[in-house]
Amino acid sequence: MDDEHTAGFREPCAQCSAVDWGISDEGRFYCRSCHNVIERTREVVDLTFTPGSARVSTIGRGSRNKRPEGGRKWMVCEGFQFILRNQANALLRLGVSPHFKDQVLCQLWRLFLQKSRQAYTSNPVRSATFKMQNMDSDSESVAESSVASASETDGETDGETNPPSTPGCNVDSPSNCSLGSGSVDGVAYMTARRKRGHCLMSMRKTLALIHLALIWSREPLTLSDLLRLVNEGHVPYVNAYEELPEEMRLDGRDAAIFRVQHIPSHQMVHKEAQALVLYLQLQAFPPISRQSLLHPALLSLRYLTDANLPDELHPWVCSLMERAGMADQTRHTFDPASCPALPRYDVQTAALIIVTMKLIFGMDDHSEWDLSSEASVHDDRENMFNLRRWYRLMQAALIKAQQRRDNDIARKQWTVKKPIYPKRKLKAVMMKRKRIAEQVQICFEKLSSCPVSVPRCDPSSFRFCWGDEDGADGPSLHHKKLDGAVSLKNDILTPSNSTYWHPALRPCDSQKCVSHYSEVEATLPRSFVWLLQLFSFLLDVKPDYLYEEVLRVERRVFSSSMPWNQHLGKTGKTTTRTRKRTGTRTGTGMSQRLQETKETR
Repeated sequence: MDDEHTAGFREPCAQCSAVDWGISDEGRFYCRSCHNVIERTREVVDLTFTPGSARVSTIGRGSRNKRPEGGRKWMVCEGFQFILRNQANALLRLGVSPHFKDQVLCQLWRLFLQKSRQAYTSNPVRSATFKMQNMDSDSESVAESSVASASETDGETDGETNPPSTPGCNVDSPSNCSLGSGSVDGVAYMTARRKRGHCLMSMRKTLALIHLALIWSREPLTLSDLLRLVNEGHVPYVNAYEELPEEMRLDGRDAAIFRVQHIPSHQMVHKEAQALVLYLQLQAFPPISRQSLLHPALLSLRYLTDANLPDELHPWVCSLMERAGMADQTRHTFDPASCPALPRYDVQTAALIIVTMKLIFGMDDHSEWDLSSEASVHDDRENMFNLRRWYRLMQAALIKAQQRRDNDIARKQWTVKKPIYPKRKLKAVMMKRKRIAEQVQICFEKLSSCPVSVPRCDPSSFRFCWGDEDGADGPSLHHKKLDGAVSLKNDILTPSNSTYWHPALRPCDSQKCVSHYSEVEATLPRSFVWLLQLFSFLLDVKPDYLYEEVLRVERRVFSSSMPWNQHLGKTGKTTTRTRKRTGTRTGTGMSQRLQETKETR
């Protein structure tokens, strides 16, 4: 055994000049000929020892003289092009049609480059002026930059005041421009983005552009689906720059362009997509007909399945959709003339289901429980839908799903493999912090029984799994009947609930007013608030965001321009809700006329 450890040591003994070494019990080297003990000891590797846990280490900054690093000249738009390509390829691996990438997304990206005068134009933005200080100083000493662009786009004016160009640095001399970033135009890009607003790409805009391409391709992926895939890591976003080619070195100001601190919300991405549609001046999108999976008629089936609601509820959703004038494909197809607002298919469909639930079950903390009690009395075969049983089942599954989501968020790793250093003088400090963080993580992995990282799960369009198989969230209620909630009156199926409550439906100015949900949440029925929270969890949106969409649907349902509302005015009854709840009750005319539409379909 000693020969294995002494084979590499061939120094002769100082006493007898022999080369015959052994190892004592203390781990020290001794000469087998004269038994002379030397200072050399055996190296022992302790696997339980964490390197760096008990020592002070420093990383030298090295010479201040800049040494050229390998790589090639590249523009910021090239980096976004690689990221868009990787995001599109990830969606293709998940089953999206290749038409989405080649024929739609690629064309939208080219149009964006042309509109922003970065490419595909005879008059590109090229001149850039920098106020340079000392060329021998660190890269972070590069002063504020200003972008000058005195030319116009192809047929349209930029609309900005462009200062005259002065001798300095431009993108054609990358040896000077790249001092503040790894890209050629990284420093100029940040200043230009502040000046030109929507004209330059950002990480959030990549998701907005992907979303527009999915709508144009009529792919059955809503915005909430896209954000869920991003959140679960199936579509690169958080550390998407790590997949850039090795020769594209990121440094300095590139950190502010490509580094992501959080995943944007549904509302933020939809707002970016709406701005992109206007900026690109897109024409009418392909129509979203009732046969499209983005249309509420079919999308509601998916959400009813995920919420474990009975299939018999779907015809009522479709009837309400027709009565509200939301069945026509023109309502769900973007057109700058007839429908200039980009539809929110997922949020709008969830709002339709919530309004339908209010129509049939009341959702006022009284009617739904009375209907459940009556259904329990008359349900001998246990084939009737009981809202109380459904609530208990969904509440248990919802709590588990929320806890699982919170645990995944807490265990989510935000560390990067290839960090971007905003300032080169901070590189040593950031490298040391990264190494210490990795060592602490190793220690916690040894102390904890569960892995630190979140296991990658297969992508799914559903939050819950209902059925009798192993791992299901509970039994399926899709086959249950609505006999306890609807009854036959004058040969027409009519909801047993005779009233419909709603908050004040006076529209607000979207430019001056924000959501009032936080103000009225305490006055709303608890069952309705819980229903909002359920579908907000399914779509991963905030309850106030969904609440405003519910109000929009109800405004359309109770619009005075609807012909069936005149019948409501004759036979309906409206009273003010008591117990300090701001809302009104509407009589039975709504449900009767709704069922007449259902029968004539």
